Amino acid sequence: MVRGILGINPDERKNRQDILINMTLWADTRAAADSDSIEDAVNYRTITKSVIAHVEEGAPMLVERLVGEIAKICFDADPRIEAAEVSVEKPTALRFARSVGITIYRTRAEMSDA
Repeated sequence: MVRGILGINPDERKNRQDILINMTLWADTRAAADSDSIEDAVNYRTITKSVIAHVEEGAPMLVERLVGEIAKICFDADPRIEAAEVSVEKPTALRFARSVGITIYRTRAEMSDA
């Protein structure tokens, strides 16, 4: 959960709101499993810090833009990441809904073709 500016309505453009982000990354983990060393693993702490900073500093209008930007951050963070599933939700966006958002799945090849 990160607080940031996201949305098209005037209050969303000036008031930070909760943004729920989930990332699932696909990478070959065999080297890390064998060595038990962080140097051989995708460091999700580093990626998470980059995502938090991006959300806190940015102010996209659309969830669709933010979810794509987060996927790019994941791929830029580590060349071992082969694919990413990223979800961005706005828990307070709609009355009577627990949350609304979007989930994308991207491969490294798709992101480099774009």
